[in-house]
Parts: sequence; C-alpha cells; structure tokens
Amino acid sequence: MSANVETQSSSMDAVKWLLAIALLAGAVVGNYMFEDQSPLIRAIGVVVAIAAGLGVAALTNKGRTFIAFAKESKLEVRKVVWPTRQETTQTTFIVMIATVIMALILWGLDGILFRVVGYLTGLEI
Repeated sequence: MSANVETQSSSMDAVKWLLAIALLAGAVVGNYMFEDQSPLIRAIGVVVAIAAGLGVAALTNKGRTFIAFAKESKLEVRKVVWPTRQETTQTTFIVMIATVIMALILWGLDGILFRVVGYLTGLEI
C-alpha cells in the first residue's frame, strides 16, 4: 500500500472528531427522544445523522487515510484469482473427508483410552 496521504494531525481534527461523535450520539439520543414520531421519520433522521457523522470523520487525517486504504484494498481484491466452482467443490469434499477420518480416529482413540483408564483404575463401566 502506498503512503500518499499526509499523516500529520491538525488541531481541527480534534474538533472534527468531537463533532462526528456528537452527531453519532445525537442519532441515538434523537431516536429515543422522538419515539412518539413515525418510525420512518426516525429511521431517516438516524441515517442522516450517521451519514453526517461519518462524513465529518472522513474529513480528518485518519479518515482520509482510511478511505485511501479502502480504495487500495478494493484494487487488491480485484487482483485475487478466485477458485472455480469445480475447485471449490473438490476442496470442500476433501475437507469433509479429512474431517470424517479425523473424527473416526479420535473416536477410536477415545474408546481405547476410556477402556485403558477404566482397566487401570478398576472402574470399568
């Protein structure tokens, strides 16, 4: 990932973060204060307040860094070579078979150890 975003903190970032937190808290408090209003109006108000809070947070240096990281991550995901349906099915069956084999081995080992401990302690059931 490239570091092309400035990482210096400005004094306005603290104000922006406080405003963003206030908007998010206002969404929660406003939802409870206006519980007598229509749920649709409250939902729209909450969505608008959250969007405004996230928008203010995106204007901070950390917010810009996060947005740049998200964009670069999206580009990296495009480069991933995803398996075909056949490869996925074959891998799934291999994992299922290995799981069954391991379960049988552990079941047998548990049975053997149960009998050995029962024989040694004299508490055979």
